Amino acid sequence: MPSTQRWPEQGWALLQLLLVASFSQAEEPVCRQRGDPENPQLSKNGDIMLGGIFSFHTSWKARHDNYRQKPLPLECTREFQFAQAMLFAIEEINNSTEILPGISLGYKIYDLCGSTARSVRYALALTNGNEVLSALTEAPCTRPAQVQAIMGDTSSSPCMAVSTVIGPFHIPMISHFATCACLSDKTKYPSFLRTIPSDYYQSRALAQLVKHFGWTWVGAIRSNDDYGNNGMATFTETAQHLGICLEYSASFFRTDPPDKIQKIIDIFMASTSKVIVAFLNHMDMDVLIQEFSNHNLTGYQWVGSEGWISDSQIAAMDRHHILDGAVGLSIPKTHVSGMREFMMDVKPLNSSSNEMFPEFWEMLFSCKFKQSKSSAGNQRECTGHEDLTGVQNSFTDMSLMPIFYNVYKGVYAVAHALHNILSCNKTCNKKVQLDPFTVS
Repeated sequence: MPSTQRWPEQGWALLQLLLVASFSQAEEPVCRQRGDPENPQLSKNGDIMLGGIFSFHTSWKARHDNYRQKPLPLECTREFQFAQAMLFAIEEINNSTEILPGISLGYKIYDLCGSTARSVRYALALTNGNEVLSALTEAPCTRPAQVQAIMGDTSSSPCMAVSTVIGPFHIPMISHFATCACLSDKTKYPSFLRTIPSDYYQSRALAQLVKHFGWTWVGAIRSNDDYGNNGMATFTETAQHLGICLEYSASFFRTDPPDKIQKIIDIFMASTSKVIVAFLNHMDMDVLIQEFSNHNLTGYQWVGSEGWISDSQIAAMDRHHILDGAVGLSIPKTHVSGMREFMMDVKPLNSSSNEMFPEFWEMLFSCKFKQSKSSAGNQRECTGHEDLTGVQNSFTDMSLMPIFYNVYKGVYAVAHALHNILSCNKTCNKKVQLDPFTVS
C-alpha cells in the first residue's frame, strides 16, 4: 500500500523534470551546423548577395592523419582570375545607373582547392549561412536563402554534386566552364545553368574533325571523371558511326597510383595508332605530359578538347615538343573592355587583411614576407610595393579571357534577372521579396 501511494508522487516529479528539461532545451539552438563555420576567402556586403565557388588552388598538400584528433583544414598548394572576373562584373554593375540603380551587389567567394567535398560544403554555407538559430523564433529552421545565385564551379563533377544538393531549393548555379552533357538533364539538375556550350556538341565535333583529316585508326584517353567519361562516350559512339576505329580507350586521373600510370604508358608504347584523342581537363593533362616527357614519347598527333587545347601553361610545360601540331576545339576569343586593367591592378589586394593575400602576393612576385610561415630559401624579401611591370606568369597571362568572359556573362545574367524582378527603371522596388527560384 505505501508503495502504491508513492507512484503518483514519483510520476509528478518525473513530469516536472521533463518540463524543466524541455524548457532548457528550448533555449538551446536547434539548428546546429556540423563542424566549424566556413568563412569565405573574399566577401563584401551588399543589398543582394551572390555566391562564388572557385578553385584558387588546384591541389592540396599531402598529409597523414592519425585519427586521434580532429583533422586540420586542407592546406592548399589558378582560378583566382575567375573570382576577379566576378568581382569586375559586380563592380561594373554597382557603378552603373542602367542596371539595378540604387541596388548594391555583394559577394561571398570560397576557395574549393579542387575538392568536390569542399564544393558541397561551401555551397551549403552560401545557402544557409553560418548563423545559429534559436528555437524561440517562430520558424527556427526556416529562413530566406543567403545568396540569390552561386557562380561556379569550373569542373563538371563538383557542379553535379552541388546542383544535386541545392537543386531542390531552386538556387541557381551558373558555371562558366562545366561542359558535361549530363548537366543538361533538368530532372536531375533543375537549377543548373551555364555560359558555355554542352559537350553534346563538342564530342560530335571532335569526331567530325578526326574524320575530316582521314584518321580512321586512333587511340583515346580521357579524364576519369564525369567530364571525361561522358565526353568520350559520346565521341566513341559518333566515331563508330563515322567509320573511325579506336585501338584503345584509357582513363586517367591525376591522383592515380604509379602502377596504373605505368600501365597507361605501356598501352601507348605498345599501340600502332599515332593519333591520340585526349578528352582531358588541364590538371590531368599537366600530369600526363610530364609522364610522356619522362618516357620520351613523341611523334603523336594529338586531338584535344577545350579543357586543355588552348591552355598556355600546358604549352609552356611542353619543353619536349610532345604536343607539337595538336589540333582541337576551343572557346572563341573575346575582349572585355577594362577587365585586363582591373586584374592587373594588384595594389588593392595588398591592402586587404585577408590571410590568403600574403600567399597570393608571394606567388605573384616570387618573394617571401618576413613573417611568412614558409621558408624563404633563396627568394628575395617582399616589400609589399611590387608591381606587375615586366612580370610574366600565369596571373598576367590573359589567354583565358574567353573563360573570364563566361564568368562575366553569368553575373550579368543574374543582374538582369534581378533588374526585371525588382521592376527597375530609374529606381528599383526594394519591397519585393526575392526568391532564388524567380532568379533561375
